Amino acid sequence: MSNYNPESQRIIFEDLLNCRELGGMPVAGNRLFPNGLFLRSGCPYFSSPSALSHLKSYGVKTVIDLRSEAEASREVNPFEADKDVSYYNIPLFVGDPSLDQDPTMEFLRTHHLGDFYVIMLNELGDRIVKIMNILRTHTDGICLFHCAHGKDRTGVIAALLYLLAGASREDIILNYKVSYDYAKDFLDPLIANKDDDLKHTLRSDAVNMEICLDYIESEFASDAGRYLLNNGMTLQELEELKSRFTV
Repeated sequence: MSNYNPESQRIIFEDLLNCRELGGMPVAGNRLFPNGLFLRSGCPYFSSPSALSHLKSYGVKTVIDLRSEAEASREVNPFEADKDVSYYNIPLFVGDPSLDQDPTMEFLRTHHLGDFYVIMLNELGDRIVKIMNILRTHTDGICLFHCAHGKDRTGVIAALLYLLAGASREDIILNYKVSYDYAKDFLDPLIANKDDDLKHTLRSDAVNMEICLDYIESEFASDAGRYLLNNGMTLQELEELKSRFTV
């Protein structure tokens, strides 16, 4: 068992939900995932100007917004028009998760979020490869990737990166599970207004990442690289991506 403590990865920026370094995760070779490459968070839409300035001072020069087109048009990302930041919107949700009548949300009335993650992996693999190639090539400064709460879509991308680096299943699940803890004050009022069969969609229950990792294990022998190659990434691109955090 590792002594991984996700609390050590937290970064507190004013009004920025669930912001964390990917660095500090124990990975293969008795190493730690390096700091200063990737950050994950919730959407910076509600962040104060000072928080956004602090993010840039921290080193953020690339932002990948994983929200749907509906979300991104409704709550415009403050980095979209920032000339100092390379901004990308690559949706990992088709539709609008804020609508309980959205087909995916209706699906989640009777399924775990982990089942949605499997659909995401199956149906949006080309987009996931595009995200990974941005993380591969944007080496000037830190890349921040986020969704709405930094929990689901963000959690799947983080899990894939950690699998590539050789993190343990146990630690990946823990890294995912604390998302709700870190966003609890924001999420609990939203949960209170949700239908009972949708309340779970605003948590990060361990079973969700277990389902996701079980799928990658059954289909790709727990090899995230095989998953990316199967969805269009070249072997050279994969090796270049891995070299960013396995040196």
